Amino acid sequence: MVSTVTTSTVSVVIIAQFSGTLAVIAIVVLLALLVQKEIAKDSAKGLITQFNQVFNISVVPLLIAFLLIVFFNITKHLN
Repeated sequence: MVSTVTTSTVSVVIIAQFSGTLAVIAIVVLLALLVQKEIAKDSAKGLITQFNQVFNISVVPLLIAFLLIVFFNITKHLN
């Protein structure tokens, strides 16, 4: 039991340390996908319009993650 609690505690600490890095990576990927979506929107070809739908599917979860990152950072600084 003690080793399980210790392992879990170490895992949480490691995840907390990498959360800032993961947030930056998520924001960069979100920006890249939004740029690609805007480029694909201007083209009227069939395959590119399918890519535009794929970009929509991938942008929504990253946008939710971005909003959560902003929310948690604001609440952290208010406390």
